[in-house]
Amino acid sequence: MRTYISMLRGINVSGQKKIRMADLKSLYETLGLNNVQTYLQSGNVIFDSEELDTQILRDSIEEQIENSFGFSVPVLIHNGDYFQRLIGSKHFMKERSENPSRVMVTFLFTSPEQSKLMELDVPENDTCEFVIADQEIFLSCPDGYGRSKLSNNFFEKKLGVVATSRNWKSVLALYEMANKR
Repeated sequence: MRTYISMLRGINVSGQKKIRMADLKSLYETLGLNNVQTYLQSGNVIFDSEELDTQILRDSIEEQIENSFGFSVPVLIHNGDYFQRLIGSKHFMKERSENPSRVMVTFLFTSPEQSKLMELDVPENDTCEFVIADQEIFLSCPDGYGRSKLSNNFFEKKLGVVATSRNWKSVLALYEMANKR
């Protein structure tokens, strides 16, 4: 069995695409996934599976969500090794010891075109900084993420890929939950 961490894009935000975590847990169990745990209300799920192909897992979860809840939700799946590398990579937390409540990671579902990455700039008057590392964007937002224009929608529009963000505390918690198995 392998442990995975899945992150759903855009559920339970502003009263839209509501999914109770108990229902989400049941949905994963219905798919034959094991040791299912949810974290917070934002669609973080840790589970075990014998399936090694994350695309197969993703497709089955996305299809079951649409069948059960009547709306489409993109799902991103990684394993604990991925999160361990992410935590150990160069970013604001490691290089400058930023306040973890002011650091976000935006996970990109696919790699954007290099030309789009080269054109990416912080919007005028935004105090956030970002560093792109493979399919992740590390954000340091001294005034808070909620005040920044560097949202999932911003990156999706500029890069042409689906994105979902988690704060640094959640990234660490998800890794710890997966690592304790």
